[in-house]
Amino acid sequence: MATVTQVQEATNAEGQPIKLAVAYDDKVHNDSKYAAYLPVYDTTTKFPPTPLFDFTDRGHHADKTKPNLLYKDNSALKVTKLTPRVGTEISGLQLSQLSTAQKDELALLIAERGVVVFRNQDFKDIGPVKQKEFGQYFGRLHVHPVGAHVEDHIEFHSIYLGKDNLYRLGRSTAKLTTTSYHSDVSYEHQPPAITILTLVQVPETGGDTGWTSQAAAYERLSPAFKEFLGDLKAEHSGFPQAEQAVRDGHHVRREPVKSYHPIVRVHPVTGEKVLFVNPGFTKKIVGLKQEESDAILKLLFKHISGSQDIQARVKWDDRTVALWDNRVTSHTAISDYVSGEEVGLRQGFRITTLGEVPVGVNGLKSEWD
Repeated sequence: MATVTQVQEATNAEGQPIKLAVAYDDKVHNDSKYAAYLPVYDTTTKFPPTPLFDFTDRGHHADKTKPNLLYKDNSALKVTKLTPRVGTEISGLQLSQLSTAQKDELALLIAERGVVVFRNQDFKDIGPVKQKEFGQYFGRLHVHPVGAHVEDHIEFHSIYLGKDNLYRLGRSTAKLTTTSYHSDVSYEHQPPAITILTLVQVPETGGDTGWTSQAAAYERLSPAFKEFLGDLKAEHSGFPQAEQAVRDGHHVRREPVKSYHPIVRVHPVTGEKVLFVNPGFTKKIVGLKQEESDAILKLLFKHISGSQDIQARVKWDDRTVALWDNRVTSHTAISDYVSGEEVGLRQGFRITTLGEVPVGVNGLKSEWD
């Protein structure tokens, strides 16, 4: 169901010639103010393995009471918990105008609440350079190994589903549900910390995003099961994603990797213990027989996906920005705005920052081959 209308000659950020597959129809977007954020694929550039780097979470620098972000004398500020256990919604603050202290406190709030949703934002209009600078404050930006991106800004993962590009829908038509809980590219050796998602066009209804608190999911487990899981690692693999991309005719710009991450991860700032497995990328528990691994992962995945009492669901509009911590949440897009011949339009871009090498209980650290 991929729709690539043309291949163009272009140059990358270093000025080198590349071929660019344009995954949309220009005629559909003639009047769009945000056509520059539509999906393209650099089919030429190859990237080396993501190098290891030192990472310090900005939440370490935050005042735990958050006096700058949640300034009590700001009469325009409104802060609401989406659910008791996960998610906070904020209005009356512009992300584009946050100070250093406010951004540090935001990093801490995201870690504590899993996802923070900002309403009435101008973020989509400040331009890619400032958007990128905002993301880089929280960490090194991730380049997706196979996904669509924004022209001239390969760090921006382009999110789009419309009549002229049904690729994202095509991956789920063989299933009973379009929901697929995951933590973004958790197979990376230093998997993502904060993700920033901005939608610039939304369907009239539908297209929500759901989040599950992996911290609350862990808390619900019995003490004996927690102790058992605390000594285990699980394989997170990027190979199936890369293989699917090849089958779909897409370019693999960085070779896939596997990582063996602790099943129970400790957040570096809050100290919370969280489940760090997800149905999207976690394939096997290290050291267990296949049947044992399958049974335990099936239980955990059902717990993560089905526990509505530790989940939040967010309805989008085109002035909403959501920031979440991939270390303490799993999320899913909900593609319920497509029915038969009727196809809504949902367009946006995702900026993802990389975090630390995961550390588990008693110092258990991730490994890879």
